[in-house]
Amino acid sequence: MGVVIIDGSTVQDFVADEEQFNKSADEKFAEMDLNHDGVLSRSELRKAFESFRLIESHFGVDVATPPEELTKLYDSIFERFDCDKSGTIDLEEFRAEMKMIMLAIADGLGSSPIQMALDDNSLLQQAADLEASKNQ
Repeated sequence: MGVVIIDGSTVQDFVADEEQFNKSADEKFAEMDLNHDGVLSRSELRKAFESFRLIESHFGVDVATPPEELTKLYDSIFERFDCDKSGTIDLEEFRAEMKMIMLAIADGLGSSPIQMALDDNSLLQQAADLEASKNQ
């Protein structure tokens, strides 16, 4: 985990660098594709999102969310990623949705720099690393 100063333009620049963004998204996709079949299943996507623990904690404190609510939420996330409604998520669908998520994060960050603690393997950390490499 690293601490960085980041703003919306850092994330926008990362997404705009198509080669770097695609490389990072492809690596994340490969990590999530547990059976290595080239697509993400509903369960693979859920396992990945569960590992982020975004839903099951509130400001670092565990909260009990009813299982049916979690299933409904994870199903809606899957449906958002599965643009062609094939029942799986391919690499292009994953890239497109991650691009939209990252740009939404950039909009939320705005132009004021903020300090964040980020997982070393996160796309936001990779965005910060790319900006730092350009400033050297």
